[in-house]
Parts: sequence; C-alpha cells; structure tokens
Amino acid sequence: MLNLKQLRREYQYQPFSRDDLAPNPFDQFVKWFEEAKRVGVMEPNAMVLATATAEGKPSTRTVLLKGVENGGFIFFTNIESRKAKEIGQNPLVSVTFLWLEMTRQITIEGIAELVSKEETSGYFASRPRGSQLGSSASRQDQIIESREILEKRYQELEKKYEGKSIPPPEYWGGYRIIPSRFEFWQGQENRLHDRFQYVLDEGVWQIDRLSP
Repeated sequence: MLNLKQLRREYQYQPFSRDDLAPNPFDQFVKWFEEAKRVGVMEPNAMVLATATAEGKPSTRTVLLKGVENGGFIFFTNIESRKAKEIGQNPLVSVTFLWLEMTRQITIEGIAELVSKEETSGYFASRPRGSQLGSSASRQDQIIESREILEKRYQELEKKYEGKSIPPPEYWGGYRIIPSRFEFWQGQENRLHDRFQYVLDEGVWQIDRLSP
C-alpha cells in the first residue's frame, strides 16, 4: 500500500489575475503555450483526452495537439481506436494540459468532429517516415499475440514502400475539438489557486473566476 498523506508540494508562482487574461480564450491559450515552450516544458502539446460511450462510461489517454486553427484544436489518431469509436457515439470530449514546471493547467471542453481527408493527408505527409510506417502497421487497440507480429508488419510495409511515398491508411484520421468552455488554472500558495473559466454564451465568451 502507498502512504501519500505527506506527499505534497507548495506552489509558488507569479500572481495571476483577471487583468492578465485575454478577452478570447484562444489567444490566452496561445500565450500560455508559448510561455510553456520558452521555459522548456517537456511535450507542451501533450493533452489528456477524455471520451465516453453513449452510456457515459469514460476513458482517458494522452494524445498530442497538432494544430490550433479554424476555431478548434486538432489531433490525429486511428479512427478505429477506442477513442474514435467513443467519439462516434458521443462527440462531447474534454482535454487537459498539465504543465507542472509552471504549476499550470488548462482544461478545454467541446465537441469533436472529423477533419477533412485533405487535412489528414497533409499532416500525414509531414510526419517522419518511421511514424508513417508505424501508423500503417498498427491497428490501434486490437489485441495482438506478440510484439514480433507488429515488427514483422512494420518490416513488410517498409519493404513495400521502399523508395515510394506512404499513403495514410484508411483507418487513420484527425479530429477537431470545437470548444465551448476553457479553464485556466494557476497553482498558488496554501492551495488558494487561481482559476478562471471562459464559457461560450450566444457567441460571446464570458469570463468568471472560480473558487479553488
């Protein structure tokens, strides 16, 4: 068993007030993201994606943000995966960015929708060749008997596409999360953290401070 009662850390970071917030949450996200890059946060685009079935059974995993454009947050994945199947049943999702080096967290809630095949193909072409082959070799979330089977499939594809471009597999695509709510969290002393939410109300972003 683990005794975690004394495992704690006091947060001490710069003050964060309502006046520090941009009127638009996308601008605020970009500001914090650029700061996270400057201080050397490891994988600042890593986000925990929460999905749920039609019955409300939740699941989470970490994915990588690959774009902020057209009013949404974009990530790519296998569209036969568990996450994709759950999005197909229930498009309401949530993502969380945790940047411990800055004691900051951003949570975004919204609806996920498939991006176009053109966007998918464009991003797939920009990936390292090894990542392209890896995505083609893997049928994400399906049971396999051994790692050797996966590696054999990778090697077969490597040989098949030697000297050729690799097309994105039919089971690979992207999603755009259209937000309806943002929460920006800044850790502070004595657990008196600063929390602000943006909620979209009839096309206008309303900003409120939340109790920690």
